[in-house]
Amino acid sequence: QVFLVESGGGLVPVGGSLRLSCAASGDPICISNMTWYRQAPGKERELVATITSGGTTDYADAVQGRFTISRDNHLNTVDLQMNSLKQSDTAVYYCYADVVCSAYVSRGLHNSWGQGTQVTVSS
Repeated sequence: QVFLVESGGGLVPVGGSLRLSCAASGDPICISNMTWYRQAPGKERELVATITSGGTTDYADAVQGRFTISRDNHLNTVDLQMNSLKQSDTAVYYCYADVVCSAYVSRGLHNSWGQGTQVTVSS
C-alpha cells in the first residue's frame, strides 16, 4: 500500500507564503501522478496542482502563477510552494497519489489520500 502524510500547514497573513510537503511511504514505487487537492468549508474538494512522475505539472486557474508543485522521486516527496496567498486559499489541503502497481490495482486500490493539513490565510 501507499501511505501519504502531509505537513507544513498553518496560519499565514494575506500575501504571505507557505510550503506544504507530502511524504509517501509503504510502496512509493507504485505511485504515478501526485496531486494536491483542497477543500474549503462548505465547498467541494478541488484540484490545486498535479505533477506526473516525469515532472509535468498542471495547475488550477485560481493558483496559476502563485503556487508551484515539485517532486523528489528519490525522497518520495511532493511539495507545494504557495506564494501571494489569498483568503480564498484557506482550506484543508490533501495530498493524493495515483497507484499503478497491479498488486494493488487488482484489489481496487487505485489511489491513496493523505489526512490533510489546514491552511488558514488571515486578513
